[in-house]
Amino acid sequence: MASVEVVDLPALLGQLHARHPAIDVRLRLATTGSAGLAHALLSGDLDVAFLSLPEHKPAGIDARELATVPLVLVVSAAHPLAQRGEVALADLAGEPFVDFPPGYGNREVVDQAFALAGVVRRVALEVPDIDMGAALVRHGLGAAFLPAFAVARTPGLQVLDVHGTMLRWSMHLGTSSTRRPSSALRALLDLVDLHVIAL
Repeated sequence: MASVEVVDLPALLGQLHARHPAIDVRLRLATTGSAGLAHALLSGDLDVAFLSLPEHKPAGIDARELATVPLVLVVSAAHPLAQRGEVALADLAGEPFVDFPPGYGNREVVDQAFALAGVVRRVALEVPDIDMGAALVRHGLGAAFLPAFAVARTPGLQVLDVHGTMLRWSMHLGTSSTRRPSSALRALLDLVDLHVIAL
C-alpha cells in the first residue's frame, strides 16, 4: 500500500533503523493485493503486512485495525454526473469504473455494495495504485470509489454523495498467529502505533 497515508512508513523504518541498525527490512508490494499478502503471511514468506480486510480475517492471521476511512465516489469535474451532487448506485450501472484488481480490500468493499444493490458494475480499468486511479478519473477515464485522503490531494475531482450508501475501507496490521514473532519483528511492531497518521 505504497500510496496509503495511514502509516508513515518511511518514518517508521527510519526510527527502526536508528534503534536497530542491524535489522534488514525487505519491502514487498503485492500485485494480488491484501489477498496475496495474507497468503504470503500464512506461508511464511512475510513476517508482517499492511492489509485491507473488509469483513473477516483469514484463519492463521492476527490482524489489528489501524484505521478506517470512508470511500467516496469521484468523477472528473467535466463528467456529466459532476453537477448532480447525489446519485444512487443504480445510476452508475452504465458507467465505466477505475478500480483496483480483485484481491484488494477496497475493491471487495465496492463489489459487495454493488452486488447487494443488484447493480452490475463495469470496471474498465484496473490499477494497483490509489494515486494512479485518481489521476485516471481526473482525465475522464471513469468513476471510482477512492479513500477520502486521496481525493484531497488530487485536483480536478468531483465528489458525489451516494444515496443510501456509506462505504468504509479499513487498514490492518497483520502477522501470523501460528508463528512466534522474531525479535526484529517485535521491534518493528513496538513502533507502528507511533507512526499511524490521524485521518
